[in-house]
Amino acid sequence: MSEATLLISSKNYSSWSLRGFLLAKLSGIDFELEHVSPDDPRAREELLMRTSSILVPCLIHGEVSVWDTLAIAEYLNEFLPEAQMLPKEKIARARCRSISGEMHSGFAALRSSLPMNLRFHKPGFTVWSSAQADIDRITSIWRECLTTWKGPFLFGRKPTIADAMYAPVVTRFLSYDVAVGPVCQDYCDTIMKWAPMKEWVADAQEEPQEIIELDLDF
Repeated sequence: MSEATLLISSKNYSSWSLRGFLLAKLSGIDFELEHVSPDDPRAREELLMRTSSILVPCLIHGEVSVWDTLAIAEYLNEFLPEAQMLPKEKIARARCRSISGEMHSGFAALRSSLPMNLRFHKPGFTVWSSAQADIDRITSIWRECLTTWKGPFLFGRKPTIADAMYAPVVTRFLSYDVAVGPVCQDYCDTIMKWAPMKEWVADAQEEPQEIIELDLDF
């Protein structure tokens, strides 16, 4: 029996579920996945971004239930500090927390204009100015981190909480054919080659559920 259970919704559509999965993988905790059906009203509202309360993913560990990806990240970091989910160095650690929080609470235009859909690819997709502003901010964050901490992940050679938080953005850039420049493209390639990411994407391709509202060819 696994030590913990991670409740997730769709692997194809749910960026928050992907973040929870990557955080659990980063920590090294022994966990199993349990799916909440996209037909569940609560999960569907979250996938369609019609609610501000994100209750999936949820990590169940003994008597503890932790939802919200940042809360999951902090819990796992406290429970398994040897996993070094945050950078060792103080300045890097502060920056990692800051940019993770910015991803968690910001970039609403990007989320609504370029919803996550791992089976979707739209070459030549037109990005509106509001979403482009979010893209510009994200790629600026990436370039600064990659220049300062030398990559290939945002804070050096080992993935951190920040990489888990920004990984779904990489999939959006690929799905909607967003050009990000060579430095950021190398980072995107690094994320897509990350073993837990490859596992998730492969499973998403086989997922039977479809959400019509998120599969429109817009």
